[in-house]
Amino acid sequence: MALVGANVGVAKLLAEALPIPLIACLRCILACLVLWPLARALEGRVRPGRAALRNLALQAVFGTAIYNAGLLAGLRLTTALEGGLVLATLPAVVALGSAVWLRERLAPRQWLATALAAGGMAAITLARLDGGAGGSPLGNALVFCGVLGEAAYVLLAKRLAGQMPVITASFWMQAFSALVLLPCALPGLGAAVALAEPRLAGLLVFHSLTASVICLLLWYAGLRRVPAGVAGLFTAFLPASAATTAVVLLGEAVSVVHVLGFGLMGGSLLLATWPARASR
Repeated sequence: MALVGANVGVAKLLAEALPIPLIACLRCILACLVLWPLARALEGRVRPGRAALRNLALQAVFGTAIYNAGLLAGLRLTTALEGGLVLATLPAVVALGSAVWLRERLAPRQWLATALAAGGMAAITLARLDGGAGGSPLGNALVFCGVLGEAAYVLLAKRLAGQMPVITASFWMQAFSALVLLPCALPGLGAAVALAEPRLAGLLVFHSLTASVICLLLWYAGLRRVPAGVAGLFTAFLPASAATTAVVLLGEAVSVVHVLGFGLMGGSLLLATWPARASR
């Protein structure tokens, strides 16, 4: 999640130079080129069943197509810092989804942690009223659409966890993602000449290897060990690292209210993951 957040700033730089569908499609293709030989070498030949393939295809639609479309389109209108704060609602959406859809029981402190994480969204409005504006309501709304897609992806991935080897599942998810995005990416293919610039090409490679390879492998492996509701709360790392990237890499200004919003998310994470007292 920290790596995904760091990619918010990178995605903003890429979105300013390349069409959004092209960025997402190239990212998935590059990831497949890495994941395919890795899966064959470490996990051998695996034939996923129809139900697993259907689940992975849905993950591609929600977690790649909808998430990236919402995020990248929104980042063209809003700041990376405010986009990261909108992403702070992800733990709340995932926790609610895991309780309603996966029937996972959340402890009272997890509900409280979810409420604290959702407080990051309110910080955007307060920051704008406080003079720390620079974002866009439409841009923030588009990023939130991406949040809904990412939340659906998290829940679908949890439902699949343990049914397929991690690297193989990651490969199929990226392959389906490339197929979903290809029709939208083809009209903007000519813009790929901009990748002749080494800096831009390097950003795309970094974006692909971290967001579509390393993050997926870590996420699928982690979901085998923790409930989806708890995993969703760790998405609080996403807006925190997005804000750090926005300030350090893009030079965006941060207000006191922004800091308060991230403080709420930090408290949310501590509350959700603090070891429970052993019963006597």
